[in-house]
Amino acid sequence: MVDFARSPRSTIGVEWELALIDGHSLDLAPAAEDLLAAVAEHTPDFENRIVGEMLTNTIELVTGVHTDVPGIAADLSEAMATLRTLTDPRGIELMCAGTHPFAQWQTQEIRPKDRYLELVDRTQWWGRNMLIYGVHVHVGIDSRDKVLPILNALLAYVPHLQALSASSPFWGGTDTGYASNRAMMFQQLPTAGLPFQFETWADYESYVEDMLKTGIIDHINEIRWDIRPSPHWGTVEVRVCDGVPTLEEISALTALIQCLVDDFSARLDAGETLPTMPDWFHAENKWRAARYGMEAIIIENAAADERLVTECLADEIERLGPTAERLGCLPELRSITALIERGVSYQRQREVFRTTGSLTEVTRSLIGDLRSSKPCAVPADRA
Repeated sequence: MVDFARSPRSTIGVEWELALIDGHSLDLAPAAEDLLAAVAEHTPDFENRIVGEMLTNTIELVTGVHTDVPGIAADLSEAMATLRTLTDPRGIELMCAGTHPFAQWQTQEIRPKDRYLELVDRTQWWGRNMLIYGVHVHVGIDSRDKVLPILNALLAYVPHLQALSASSPFWGGTDTGYASNRAMMFQQLPTAGLPFQFETWADYESYVEDMLKTGIIDHINEIRWDIRPSPHWGTVEVRVCDGVPTLEEISALTALIQCLVDDFSARLDAGETLPTMPDWFHAENKWRAARYGMEAIIIENAAADERLVTECLADEIERLGPTAERLGCLPELRSITALIERGVSYQRQREVFRTTGSLTEVTRSLIGDLRSSKPCAVPADRA
């Protein structure tokens, strides 16, 4: 049995992975262990909000449970300010994007935790290549029976979220040609990528039981899908997004995800059957969004109708307006329009590289974005 801990409907929590940067070279800095020790010594109230991840170049900010996006933003701002009291004196900068523009995976250190060491031992080259950063958004679900219908319906919005958050065009000093190279890399891990579509909770439980019995996983958290049930917390966890460099962007993404889940929940309460699409549509959409970003033409329904992802996003912002107003995140949802007009992160990074020819300057721009919490504009024709 997989017990699901029901949560108040549409409550939210966010995990934000940050890269630690050497202030002089702007390369990654293996400073997490020192910083975590400093958190424990100097700011112990933040030990559950400023945590480690797989690599020693990464710190993760974890919010509490909130009812609205402004609460999430305030929580992250407070944790960020606290973290900077420790990083600034050490000459460490903070950055967030799906990948660091020029850092090399071969030189990164893995934290000495059994679960990380076992992952790399099993996955070898691909595991050691996981020099990537993301944003995870949890949304509370008030009934276990809603979890899988909501998850299946959310799959249609993977390309929207992937394109809007795409921030990993560069990897290891190379322009990959993708808006989100992180999306392509992460799915190489066992149990990662798009989830299966299960009709009943019993089907999902059977899958988990088989995964445990065959030794593919030792714990349910090792199912690393782009969208997954999180039974311990009573949430659906959306893990699609690349790491994004500003608080404005993370607030916009959180608002869109919260509104979608709440809308689906309300439609289920009204007796509606939520729409689904074939698995191959979702796989194709994910690839298109990772490759083309905001220029992706996506499959938007089971009838195989196609439209530009920015047109689909505009319609969703309009459709979800009343939901956002009720949830208290209408400004954050509407800010998506301004983000698209200014250029999302992969577009801004490529514009910096076009004008400077320097990936160091691209990194510097990402550091600046995070400090200002608001992205700089790029010309609309720069993709």
